[in-house]
Amino acid sequence: MSDSITTDWDLLSSYAGLLTLATISIYAGSYGSVTVRRPKAKSGAPAAGADDEGEEEEEIPERLSSGDAYLFPIIGSVVLFGLYLVVKYFGKEWINWFLQWYFTVAGIGSVGKSLISLVKYTLGSARWKQFEQTQLLLLKGPREIASLTMRTPSWFLLPLGALPSILYSFGPSTTRRSALLTDILALSFSHNALALLKIDSFKTGCVLLSGLFLYDIWWVFGTEVMVKVATTLDIPIKIVWPKSLLFSDERGFTMLGLGDIVVPGLFIALALRYDYYRAAGAPNVHKTYFYAAIFAYVAGLATTMFVMHYFRKAQPALLYLSPACIASFVLTSLAKGDFKDAWAWSDDPEKQQDVPAITVQDDTATDILPAVPESAISAPMDINSTSAVQAAMEQSDSEGAKRRGKKRKS
Repeated sequence: MSDSITTDWDLLSSYAGLLTLATISIYAGSYGSVTVRRPKAKSGAPAAGADDEGEEEEEIPERLSSGDAYLFPIIGSVVLFGLYLVVKYFGKEWINWFLQWYFTVAGIGSVGKSLISLVKYTLGSARWKQFEQTQLLLLKGPREIASLTMRTPSWFLLPLGALPSILYSFGPSTTRRSALLTDILALSFSHNALALLKIDSFKTGCVLLSGLFLYDIWWVFGTEVMVKVATTLDIPIKIVWPKSLLFSDERGFTMLGLGDIVVPGLFIALALRYDYYRAAGAPNVHKTYFYAAIFAYVAGLATTMFVMHYFRKAQPALLYLSPACIASFVLTSLAKGDFKDAWAWSDDPEKQQDVPAITVQDDTATDILPAVPESAISAPMDINSTSAVQAAMEQSDSEGAKRRGKKRKS
């Protein structure tokens, strides 16, 4: 009897650990996706205030459209089935060797970038910008081949980011492919994926979640492919947690694939950007959609774990996460009477070209605001009446200046 109780508590702690890691990753990645859009000057030179180094620049990235979302399940199926065939007919050693090298190299930059983001968040943007910039140039004669500009801490943080990858692949047996290093690498991958990869609208998000909902059901329940590939590949594309309150690995680990973090995370990050859009640059941002989506994710993942534990069988997490995230958006928008506007809204910067960037008053990492169209700003006068008043004031000032000039002459 005591053994079963201990086992239950061990599993419960493992589920709680996975849930915590996944939620923190999505939370941090969502804020990383909210950036200041710095418009370029007409001449092509960067706008004022855009003098930060390469690591701080954010040329507005491509957004995933609904057309891209329709292709995701197809591309994912081809890749997954291809990996399954390689494992089945060529063995796991070759594919593991190749992918481990790939993720080792990718992890160096990924962990380094996450460390820089963490330090910037801890210090605040104002303090971070007080550090000197240093530029590294690669020249061939008078011609510049490449350049890299970073602030002083970044030159130390990037090499430090290589340490997990080195220990993961080349360290002693106690650290090689350990759960801790796997989680560090996997969480950095998910954080950077959420910060850099963005969907353009809630419509695209719903298409993406719905398509991968069917994808997950088919490959988990319909075949052995998903489970076979997930349990065979020994690479950091999953987060793991030991089935022990004391973090012992004797009973193995529970695991959660990065796809079950990144895919819902893209939708949740979009919800946060929409909350900033609705706030229209106000100092206090009510993150209603974001918190609703986070709560839905936690509830959906907890449901997945409960069903998996009850039936003792692997579950496709998106079977529960996709409906939960979509429902959070629909119910929140209906409750606020905002469904039509939210559904029509686009985060695509190409559709917001005439929108000035918002000036961030409080220079901290959490106060980075996206640009907001003037039509979204609640004001007693519309844009035309405001322009008319401004023109009248300018005309009045001009006439006053002329009168003062005449008085001086007389």
